[in-house]
Amino acid sequence: MSIALAVSFGSVRIPVGDVWAIVGHRLSGGAYDAWWSQARERIVIDSRMPRAITAAVVGAALAVGGALAQAVTRNALADPYLLGVSAGAGFGVVLVTVLGVGAGVAGVFTVPIAAFLGALIPMFAALVIGGRYQNVTGVILVGVALAQVFSALTMFVLLVLADEHQLSAVLRWIAGGFGDARWSTVTYPSVMLAVVGAAALFAARWLNLLHAGDDGATALGMNVRRFRMLILLGVSVLAGAAVAVAGAIGFVGLLVPHVAGFLVGVNAIRLIPVAALLGAVTLVLADLAARAVSSSTELPVGVVTALVGAPVFIVMLYRQYRGSES
Repeated sequence: MSIALAVSFGSVRIPVGDVWAIVGHRLSGGAYDAWWSQARERIVIDSRMPRAITAAVVGAALAVGGALAQAVTRNALADPYLLGVSAGAGFGVVLVTVLGVGAGVAGVFTVPIAAFLGALIPMFAALVIGGRYQNVTGVILVGVALAQVFSALTMFVLLVLADEHQLSAVLRWIAGGFGDARWSTVTYPSVMLAVVGAAALFAARWLNLLHAGDDGATALGMNVRRFRMLILLGVSVLAGAAVAVAGAIGFVGLLVPHVAGFLVGVNAIRLIPVAALLGAVTLVLADLAARAVSSSTELPVGVVTALVGAPVFIVMLYRQYRGSES
């Protein structure tokens, strides 16, 4: 329903019933007569529908990635960008934008590819360097350090090499949004979500074993270190795919898993699909809110999630620590 509302809303308002009718007409191959104009059909099918579905897929990917990251690190503050993925992706986008590779029509393909390849660099570096340590803290610390390095490189390129137009384009991308969403952009994050999500559900039993602690999981025959590395690899792939098509959207991967855990508990077989559903709905509604703020301009979705997510996060921390003190 949230997708239908997102498709319905815009400069041209289309009733939700018409949205369903247009989609059904297209899927059925024209089984019934159309009472709407061709312009409205193009708006629904070619513009708003891919945007809404991209938002849903990205939201689900970030929420699943956050749930997995929090499970394997046993850290309630972990999110999908744990290994510097967002900073690496931002550097990739800045590089192709400043070099002019992402200009024009080619930018539809080069920017997402550059973002994903940029995300892979800190991810693999963190896993290779930090993976030498038995404790997962080593991987996290290397990821944090690499995120700072790539953020510094991004700022250097923007301040020294970029012009005003390039600076504006990059800052808008970094803030996150779905203005450039096309059907072609939906495919990659959808495939990654399906693959990593299915693998996570298959590994749910081992994810649940981690609640017993490393020693307990090891006693039950689990290679904890190897399992953590594989899950963190999957988390970073999800985050890289999401950032590649939508930019760095914060708080979804951090907060949604907590809401899902509150609703269904920490059992991974229930937590993962519920987190995916809540993440999809959350980001579709956030994108809708970003477009509803003003008719003349579009607010970046990352700004909406930050403005809403930060106060919610503070309240959650307050309630958690107040409960622990009492």
